[in-house]
Amino acid sequence: MPRSATAATSGVGTQRADAGWTFLTNHGHVLVCIAQDPDVLLSEIAERVGIRERAAHRIVTELVDAGYVRRERVGRRNHYTIDPDRPLRHPLEREHVIGELLSAIAPTAGPPGGRPVASGASLARDPEG
Repeated sequence: MPRSATAATSGVGTQRADAGWTFLTNHGHVLVCIAQDPDVLLSEIAERVGIRERAAHRIVTELVDAGYVRRERVGRRNHYTIDPDRPLRHPLEREHVIGELLSAIAPTAGPPGGRPVASGASLARDPEG
């Protein structure tokens, strides 16, 4: 079977067969999902990013543990808030913050097929900043 046919049928999600790499990591994709919909379910994150739900859970936990995301229980669901002032982690990008990245990639987009999220709705802003 040709490689492109295998790639098109062997993964989770809806990734294009010819997309062997992307500019964002799965952590970046998960942040974009949360920015677009702060009440997103882990199963929805997994589907949108093209990963398994267990991997989505691990990534969200890592983002929470590192202080990039806050998770608040609301009834039986989670609500996520991104700290836009946290610096990017790689030394080449440390002078930039998560909010800059998200404003460039997901400024006002809502969840696929859903309502638009107001600009910055899922981003925690420092009232003094």
